[in-house]
Amino acid sequence: MTYLWVKTFHIVFVTSWFAGLFYLPRIFVNLAMIDADATAERERLLLMAGKLYRFMRPLMWLALGLGFWLWLGFGVGAGSLWMHLKLILILVLLAYHIACGRILQNFRQQQNKRSHVWFRWFNEVPVLVLLAVVALVVIKPFS
Repeated sequence: MTYLWVKTFHIVFVTSWFAGLFYLPRIFVNLAMIDADATAERERLLLMAGKLYRFMRPLMWLALGLGFWLWLGFGVGAGSLWMHLKLILILVLLAYHIACGRILQNFRQQQNKRSHVWFRWFNEVPVLVLLAVVALVVIKPFS
């Protein structure tokens, strides 16, 4: 029964973390589009982005912790190639999460050099990673 609770909470926290990974870059798109003289709009978007990023951090740690519990505590995917590939994708997500924090810092310091189009493409990264992770977990190729 513990396994099912851990799995349930892992799925909930992964979903919640991904909601942030999907939405934060959309805020970056809007920040990249606003005029330099729109300080009220810029400050509002920076406030939203900052609060979202701070909210995402504990969701990430809970998702990772519960995932490692499933892997190391219950042996889910132990020794399987699909799990190793999933772990690589998790590292990609961690790098993406950290990159979002750095991008937010650049916007705060008014040092962003990227266009809204770049951020629209950047926003697609977690979608592709999610698709790959779900496929690996559900299909379990190479097992």
